[in-house]
Parts: sequence; C-alpha cells; structure tokens
Amino acid sequence: MSRTADLAATDDIEFGVRLLAATPTHEGRDRELLRHWATVATEFGARLSPAPSRARVVEREGGLAHGLLARYTSRPATVELYTDTLARAEALVDERGWRHWYPAGSVRAAALAHEAVHELLHHGPAGAALKQALGHVVLRVGRRRLYGHVAGAEELAAHAYARTACGLGRSPLLLTAALATADAHPTTAPHGREK
Repeated sequence: MSRTADLAATDDIEFGVRLLAATPTHEGRDRELLRHWATVATEFGARLSPAPSRARVVEREGGLAHGLLARYTSRPATVELYTDTLARAEALVDERGWRHWYPAGSVRAAALAHEAVHELLHHGPAGAALKQALGHVVLRVGRRRLYGHVAGAEELAAHAYARTACGLGRSPLLLTAALATADAHPTTAPHGREK
C-alpha cells in the first residue's frame, strides 16, 4: 500500500492517538488511554458551538520553513496564516485526489476555524470544560477534583471543530500528516499556539 493510501486509510481517531503519543508528556502512557482522550477531545470539538474569533488575521510567508500553517497568539489576539503552507496544502489535496474531502478554499477556512478554537479554549470556560470531559484527575481532596491539562487535546478538539464547522469530509489531521510526510519541510504540526 502506498504512503498516500496508508494515510487516507487511517481514521481520524488514530491520527489523534498518534498525535498524543508523539507528545513528550505522554511517553509510556497506555495506548487505550490515549485513544480515550483522542475520542473525547474529538467529540468535544465536534460539538462546540460556532467560535467567532476576535483575533486579528495576518498573512505571511515562511510557514513551510517552520512547519506552520497557522498560529494563534493571545497577546495581542492574532492568527498568523502562512500563505506558502496554505498553497502547499491546497496543492497536496489536488495531488492526492482529496478534493472531495477538502473543497477549494477549505484549507484556509479550516485553519481560521482551528485557531478560533484555540482562542475560545484560551479565553473562556470551554478550556475547563474540555479538561473535565477528558477526566484526567491530578488531585483529589474529599469530593473535590482538580483536572489536569492533557497536552495535545486542544489540538484534537480544534481539528474536530474545523472539520465540523467547514463541512470537511475528513479532519484536517489527515492533511497535517500528509504535509509532514510531503516534500514541504514541516518539522512540527502545521498549527501552533503561543500564549
């Protein structure tokens, strides 16, 4: 099976498990726990209400060199869209025959939707709701529980939201994996977030 067919045959939850497994804080974690977290984060993101963004959008080049398609920064609230990576992603969709999953222009729309979720999770109660849904308890005192951050879960929620909000046939995680294995030069996930 070709690498392209192998990627397309991998379901979105498995891509989520791989993303979590590749996150440094999850070394040695049980694969079933990672699958549970991937499923919960994906379902959470798919159910999110529309997330209008108040962030300023800035388009620039240089994403391919840094492995970025888009990045949200909170101070000031800004979404950086990397036009070179967007163009490469659109070309890759055509090369792989995935246009039925990612209609023309949907990569840009999905990147904006994805980053809007990072903004939503960063600034509102949705971040705490995601932690609670994941159920990663780090401290118990009587009936009180403190839920911990699950690194990578916000990414999965943002990808699932983008898929749902943009009506995509597949999650942008497939495109992320394809970009990482293509001749582009990404060394990190094509979406990023900074505080």
